[in-house]
Amino acid sequence: MAAITIRNLDDTLKSRLRRRAASHDRSMEEEARAILREALGGEEKGLGSMIHRRFMAAGGIELPPPDRSEPPRKPDDPQ
Repeated sequence: MAAITIRNLDDTLKSRLRRRAASHDRSMEEEARAILREALGGEEKGLGSMIHRRFMAAGGIELPPPDRSEPPRKPDDPQ
């Protein structure tokens, strides 16, 4: 596991982190990990997921299902 050090943390922010950690009955370090997991946990997605989010934010798009009436072609069959 990796470790990081956060320097120049504002005293007010540190105090808020301490209170938040206490309210969740965990250490400040574990609270910081939980905050990072929550903030960054869902971002590691593929290109398809990123495109989906972009279109959903714009109202989405409906595409008709592909025509499946013809049988599949053989791989070496030119069309």
